[in-house]
Amino acid sequence: MNQYGKITATARYLPDKVVTNDDLTSFMETSDEWIASRTGIRQRHIAVEENTSDLCLKVAEKLIAQAAISAEEIDFIIVATMSPDYTCPSVACMVQGQLGAHNAMAFDISAACSGFVYALTTAEKFIQGGMQKGLIIGGEKISKLLDWNDRGTSVLFGDGAAGVLLEASSEPGILKMSLEADGQRAQSLTSGYHNSQNVFEMEEKDSYLQMDGRGIWNFAMNDVTKSLKKFIADEPTVDYYLFHQANKRIIEKMARKLKEPIEKFPMNLMNYGNTSAASIPILLDELVEQQVLQLGGNQTVCLTGYGGGLTWGNLLVQL
Repeated sequence: MNQYGKITATARYLPDKVVTNDDLTSFMETSDEWIASRTGIRQRHIAVEENTSDLCLKVAEKLIAQAAISAEEIDFIIVATMSPDYTCPSVACMVQGQLGAHNAMAFDISAACSGFVYALTTAEKFIQGGMQKGLIIGGEKISKLLDWNDRGTSVLFGDGAAGVLLEASSEPGILKMSLEADGQRAQSLTSGYHNSQNVFEMEEKDSYLQMDGRGIWNFAMNDVTKSLKKFIADEPTVDYYLFHQANKRIIEKMARKLKEPIEKFPMNLMNYGNTSAASIPILLDELVEQQVLQLGGNQTVCLTGYGGGLTWGNLLVQL
C-alpha cells in the first residue's frame, strides 16, 4: 500500500528579546517610518544567548509533546538553516542528540529562505519510502550573520524557529511540488564566507550577510511569480498562500500578479522580520493556533519560498 506524508503537528519558538524599529535608532541612522514603509517590519526577535540548535530543539520538544510520542519513534530530523551553530556537526544532529531521538537519521539543508520548502519536499520522499515519522524544522539565528552598522540588511532580519511533524498516511498531504535554483546569480545574497586562508594562500573577504536588494526584488517579481503562476495554473482552489515573509510590498505585488485577494496571503513579518527558513513554518503554526487553518481540515495551502542560492520552490499541501 502506498503511503504519503501528512502534517500532524506544528510548533514554533521565538527568543524572548524583542527589538523594535525604534530600538534600532539608538545605534543606527534609521526610523520606524523608514523601515515600516519599505518592508512592513515593525519589530523582530533576537536570540541573545541561544544559538540555532537551541531554538530548533525547543520546536522539536514541542512537536513530540503535542503528538504524545517518544523521541525514539522519530525516523528522521531535517533542519533547514543558513545559520548553523557549526559547519560540522549539523544542527539536526545536535537536536537529535539532545532530544534523545536515537533512531533518527539527521541532516541539514542549506537553501536559505527556500529551505523549509526544500526540506519538506525531501521529507515526503522518505515517508513514501517507508519511514513513519519525521521532524522538519526551519531555524535561524540570522542576527549573528549581520553587520549591525549596515541598515540596508540588519533591519530586515530576525531569529526564530518552527517546524512540523510529518507522519505516514494513506491519504496524500503534499499534493504537488516544484523546486528550482539558479547558481549563476549566487552572489545576489551571500553570508558566512569562509576564506581559503592557509600557509600557501591568504584571502580576505567580508563574511557578513550581503544582499543585492534590487536583484532579489526583481527575482521575486519575475522568476518566483512566473514559477508560481505555472504551478497553480490547473488548481481549482487554493485557500491560502503562505509566502516566505521577507517584505510586505513583495507579497502584495505578487498577490496582484496572481489576481488573488490579499486576504489569501496572511502576513506576520511585521512582528518577526525575515526569519529565512523559519518564516513559513512560523506563519503556518500561528495560523493553526488561530484556527484559520485546521490540521485534518482538508484546506489547500500553497507554500512558497525564495531566497539565496538563488533558490525557490512551491508546495501544494492539503492539511
